[in-house]
Amino acid sequence: MTLPLAFAPEVRAALDAGRPVVALESTIITHGMPFPQNVQAAREVEAMIRAAGAVPATIAVMGGQIHIGLTDAALDALGQTPDAMKLSRADLPACVALGRVGATTVAATMICAAMAGIHVFATGGIGGVHRGAETSFDISADLVELGLSPVTVVAAGAKAILDLPKTLEVLETQGVPVIAFGQDDFPAFWSRSSGMKAPLRMDEPAQIAAAHLMRQHLGMKGGQLVANPIPQDAEIPLAEIMPVVEQALAEAEAQGIAAKAVTPFLLDRIFALTEGRSLQSNIALVLNNARLAAAIAIEITRQRA
Repeated sequence: MTLPLAFAPEVRAALDAGRPVVALESTIITHGMPFPQNVQAAREVEAMIRAAGAVPATIAVMGGQIHIGLTDAALDALGQTPDAMKLSRADLPACVALGRVGATTVAATMICAAMAGIHVFATGGIGGVHRGAETSFDISADLVELGLSPVTVVAAGAKAILDLPKTLEVLETQGVPVIAFGQDDFPAFWSRSSGMKAPLRMDEPAQIAAAHLMRQHLGMKGGQLVANPIPQDAEIPLAEIMPVVEQALAEAEAQGIAAKAVTPFLLDRIFALTEGRSLQSNIALVLNNARLAAAIAIEITRQRA
């Protein structure tokens, strides 16, 4: 049975020619911001990847197919779909089979990128272990997927709304290399440092590319997490953001917000409490991650030649 993959012409041409491609998720479009800002932000990220010398491949499910790269018309349509499914590993096959519109999370994007032969994926921040997971068992499928799909994921660490020590512990259990780029500390999304040391540090895209290829050469499953700190001029330091996070968490608990509703609620409250600064930081870090992901993809292509 042929895989239900639909490649955008630009992406298909790049893969056929062995040129570097960077995958992008689509939940930031459907569940991150309103139209038309969502589509404008997505196009900015794609433009950053092109300017850095690679080809962007935004991934989404539409019309019973997994789209690897979106045309302008498809991106516009996705940005205006209010009932798009939020897809992780559990939902992806059902969405395709039912012909629904779906936006891919980190986990689903990794799965689809691996199917398409794409090695590198740029996102904002990964999901992780939620506060209180010892009783709720609320642990993102992103962490498990990083141990399964052979994709290098570039993110600004994990969001400060999560239990970061437990997130790193689960990544270790899954055998996922966690590589801080250019510093020793593990970044915390809006903040350059979480106060915890990352297991690994690399300072050059070529090193990350070599580690990715060696993992494949050794026959080891799973990918890598590259924790790329937010640019200094866009940072909200940990001491400043944590009181806001704690307030948002307290409000979520008081209102009985649970399961998949937690993260959207928290991000919306943090946006309001920071008067929009958190979203500006979010856009800056995604662009920064896109730039680094393109450099890694270029190096993987060069080293495989």
